Amino acid sequence: MEKQLHETILYPDVSFPYIMYTHTIHRSIPEGRGFNDLHWHEELQITLVTKGKLVIQVNGINHELETGQAILINKGILHVTTNLTHNGQYVSFNFPAKLLAFYADSAMEKNYVLPYTNSSSVSLVIKGKVAWESQVLEMLWDMKKNFDMKKNWGWEYEVSIKTVQLWFTLISNISLSSEEAPKYLKLQRERLQLMLSFIHQNYSNNLTLQEIADAAHLSVSECTRSFKKTIHMTPYDYLIKYRIKKSSELLISTDYTITEIAHRVGFNHANHFIQSFKKYHKRTPKDFRKFRNEFND
Repeated sequence: MEKQLHETILYPDVSFPYIMYTHTIHRSIPEGRGFNDLHWHEELQITLVTKGKLVIQVNGINHELETGQAILINKGILHVTTNLTHNGQYVSFNFPAKLLAFYADSAMEKNYVLPYTNSSSVSLVIKGKVAWESQVLEMLWDMKKNFDMKKNWGWEYEVSIKTVQLWFTLISNISLSSEEAPKYLKLQRERLQLMLSFIHQNYSNNLTLQEIADAAHLSVSECTRSFKKTIHMTPYDYLIKYRIKKSSELLISTDYTITEIAHRVGFNHANHFIQSFKKYHKRTPKDFRKFRNEFND
């Protein structure tokens, strides 16, 4: 089954819906949506750079983060890490907003959670340049230790308490936009998600620009404009990039020939596939397979 834009997070313990992913260019632990994998989910996410530098794109806006810096990503927001230094690493804390509410329909939920999680403007870079940001970053490092040593008795309580403290610190220092995002901006995001989902489900076919546009009932020109504005590439470039991503997975996990993989991910000609692959990975599919096999040995 192909990956969808929407991620359903698989918690290690369903009775404690909280997870910390550790991501590098090569893998995610536990397995999840990692580097260069555009997606969104219902949970709130806080990403902390633990080594190196990265560029993360949130709703089409690029944010550059260095070691020790973090970003809060609101629920339901498209995001993807597009660049990460070679030996870079980052952790992502994902949890449902209900953790912050204590219980359904609470005063905390009504006054201090929903007004923020329902606002499309709430995504925040935390660089540590002011005292409260430094406090938040310190809490994130502490939470990472809690997850790394989660055999300790009561670690779930410690993580939950720190998360609520962190959230309260955040909302005490940010202001909600007085105006919600215009309806047409929300509609644009929904249409883009439809087109991206269509590509993810049909990338192995001979897709046309018209078919991609039709998925969101848009004209070809409006479809192209939407892609360029939000993810900074044309629909065709995104399609090729996604095909290369899927081919990389097949090169690692199967023994299919280069030609077989080319056809499986939608390239009609192996030469076109090899040229496109080399453009993105700076090496041929054959060299990529050899390198990854040596890396995993």
